[in-house]
Amino acid sequence: MAEDQDAKDHAHFMQLALSEARKSPPKPTNFCVGACLVAAGSPPTLLETGYTLEWEGNTHAEQCCFIKQARLHGCSEEELGEHLPLDTVLYTTMEPCNKRSVGNLPCVDRILQLRRKNGSQAISTVYVGVGEPETFVGVNEGRKKLEDSGIRVIHVPGFEDAMLRVATAGHPKGEL
Repeated sequence: MAEDQDAKDHAHFMQLALSEARKSPPKPTNFCVGACLVAAGSPPTLLETGYTLEWEGNTHAEQCCFIKQARLHGCSEEELGEHLPLDTVLYTTMEPCNKRSVGNLPCVDRILQLRRKNGSQAISTVYVGVGEPETFVGVNEGRKKLEDSGIRVIHVPGFEDAMLRVATAGHPKGEL
C-alpha cells in the first residue's frame, strides 16, 4: 500500500515538473526543463517549483527552485542547504546538467553545494524523468557525480516521450 502511494506521489510531482517545463520559452539553444523541490515527509510537501529561463539570465529549472527558496529564507543560494527540511528531494524532468556555459554553475554543482551545518547533503534524492540528450554537452556525467557524492538518482518512468517533446520545443526538427 505504501509503495502504491509513493508511486502516486512520484507521478504527481513529475507531472507538476512537466507542467513547469511547459512554461519555459522554447529556444534552439536550451532544453525546456521543469523542477520541483519537495519535503518528502508523509505527506510530501511542495516547497518550490522552477523552469528553464524563469529568472533573468540563462537560468535552469533547478537553479530557479533554489533562487526562490533562498529568497524565501532570506539567505544566499549557497546557504540554502542549512534551511531545507531534512527529507528534501528534487524532481526534475531532465537529468541535472554537469556542464554549463562560462560563468554558470552546473545544476549538479548547485545541488552538491547545498549542505547542512554538519556538512551532510541537504538533498538526498533526485528523481528524473529522462537523461539529458547529448545535444549540447555530449555525455552528461551528472548522475554519476551525484551518486558518487551519496545522492540517489532515481528514474521515474512513464513520462519520457512527453518530457522530450517539451524539452526540445524550439529545436530544429529531427534533433534530440
